Amino acid sequence: MRNHARPLKLAVISEGITSWPLYVAQAKKMFEREGVTVEATLTASSVKQLEQLTQGGYDIGFQQSDHVVRAVENGSDLFIFMAHAHPPELNLVIAPDIRSFADLKGRVIAVDGKRSGYALLLRKLLADKGLRDSDYTFKEFGGSRERFEALQAGAAFASFLNPPFDRNLFAAGFKSLGTVSDYFPSYPGTIAAARRSWARDNETRLVAFIRGMNAAFAWLEDKNNKQEAIGILRARLEIKPDAAARAFDEFSAKPRPTVMPEALRQMIDIVWDAEGLKGPQGAPDKYLDLSYLHKATP
Repeated sequence: MRNHARPLKLAVISEGITSWPLYVAQAKKMFEREGVTVEATLTASSVKQLEQLTQGGYDIGFQQSDHVVRAVENGSDLFIFMAHAHPPELNLVIAPDIRSFADLKGRVIAVDGKRSGYALLLRKLLADKGLRDSDYTFKEFGGSRERFEALQAGAAFASFLNPPFDRNLFAAGFKSLGTVSDYFPSYPGTIAAARRSWARDNETRLVAFIRGMNAAFAWLEDKNNKQEAIGILRARLEIKPDAAARAFDEFSAKPRPTVMPEALRQMIDIVWDAEGLKGPQGAPDKYLDLSYLHKATP
């Protein structure tokens, strides 16, 4: 297929195993086969990324769904068009001297953005464990790598972290107070979002992007691709071969991620509570349009 002249601008907050399909699509030229060129930028900040995505600095962003809900309620035309990853396998990683939630009193906790989805979840979890907002300090460090480095340097004492960052800290003596799925089993995974106005004007390019991602997911589901997939992942992440092999076995065994309206409804509830919004809650389809995904999927 002929490549469109203008690259499609994709924003990604941080590196991680959840972006494995993107790494594959880039390494195997799957987007180019569908007729688009994708220019990916690592933003290291969900807040800055959302701002630029809303304003047109990026065409597509991998975000948490709460960002889209909040942006739409603030007048943006963002929408969710596909799932990017399964519900997060995030560990609440704690420093070696922390033994319980009570030990987090007076401590700095590393977050991406203070109003991001994970921060909202963490604030709710801490409240459920008896901690008030004044008992701890949320400090914004950025994406997974930045939060990992904050814990490693002793600048923070806890954070939600994804593989391989959590596992690297565990090897250094850090511990876990549980995972997101332990406390919020129906929490949705990351999604891909774009502006509705942009999508209408660029339907062919958006559908081509989704097809490239679909091809990457299908490629990762084939166990014959294990060794090459591990090589692609290790070229992007600091992860040991045995850990990458286990990650492939886990990743390839899972069904492809989907956006479930009922899971999105839970996120809408969390945003309404956190923001103190008074108006009626929107239905999931106010923030979701899977028609482009359906056009891209045979």
